[in-house]
Formats: sequence, structure tokens, C-alpha cells
Amino acid sequence: MVYEIPVTQARAELADLINRVVYGGERVVVTRHGKPLAALVSAADLERLEKAEAAGEERATGSLSSVRMTSAPGEHGRFGGVAEHRER
Repeated sequence: MVYEIPVTQARAELADLINRVVYGGERVVVTRHGKPLAALVSAADLERLEKAEAAGEERATGSLSSVRMTSAPGEHGRFGGVAEHRER
């Protein structure tokens, strides 16, 4: 569950918000003028997000490693490289 709260109110209720996040499993979005500024998440949630992000970067890097840059004969200096995909 996501709970939104204005930054001015969040300042006054920080301890309560931390308890809601840690013990209640909530996610808190701090807003200013109705726009999201920041989010409070538990340390466990943050760890899961970081692992998912790292896994996504590894997949992207793995995909890029199978792309090789080549140029048309005689055109290397003129146009730069052209991507060529090779299956693993």
C-alpha cells in the first residue's frame, strides 16, 4: 500500500511514518504541491529494488556484448560504425 503525505506534514510525523514503513509494510510518498518528491521504503524493499536494478543492468550488458560494430568497406572514416547483431 502506498500512502502519500505532504512534506510539511511528513516533517511533523517522521517517527510515525518510519514505523508505518518498517512495521506496517507501507510505502510512503512525500509530496510538495501534490507532486512526488521522495519515497520512504523499508530497508528490505530497498534491497529488493537494488537487486532488481542490478539484474536488469546485467541483462542489458549481456545483450550489448553480442553486438559488434562494423563499417561498410571503405566508409569507416566517413560514416562511423554500423551495428551488427550476432546470435550467441
